[in-house]
Amino acid sequence: MSEDGKAGHHFEDLNVGMEARYVRRVSEEDIIAFAELTGDTNPIHLDEAYAAGTMFKTRIAHGALTAGYISTILGTLLPGPGAIYISQSLNFRAPVHIGDEVTATARITELLPAKRRAIFTCHCSVGGKTVLEGEALLMVPSRQA
Repeated sequence: MSEDGKAGHHFEDLNVGMEARYVRRVSEEDIIAFAELTGDTNPIHLDEAYAAGTMFKTRIAHGALTAGYISTILGTLLPGPGAIYISQSLNFRAPVHIGDEVTATARITELLPAKRRAIFTCHCSVGGKTVLEGEALLMVPSRQA
C-alpha cells in the first residue's frame, strides 16, 4: 500500500504523460539523520564554519537526500508499491539549503511493454529553479504476473 492507502499501479494502468509530485521542506534534522543513516559526514553538510569557506558559503543538503524525494514518488505514488528501480541518472544543477522547499516531480515519458518497464523524467526544484534533473527506469508489476 502507498502512503495514501492505495495499491501501486500495474503496468497496464500506466500512460505516457502520467505525473506525480512530492513536496518537502528540508530541515536540519533531515540532514543530520541522512548523515547518520548513510555515513556521509562531509562537513559541507554538517559544519557551518567549514561550509562558509566553500563556494556555497553555507551548508547544503546532501544531493542524495534531494534525489531521495524522487524515490518517494516512484516507490509510493507512481508507479508505487511493487515497482523496482532498474537505473537512475541524476544531474545536480544547484544546491539545496536548510529550509528550502523542494518540489520533486516524476513523469512517464516512455513505456516498454515487452519487459514491463517505464521510463520517467525526474525533476526537483526550489522556488521554480531546477536543482536536480534526471531519468529513471523502473520495472512495473503486471496484472498478468
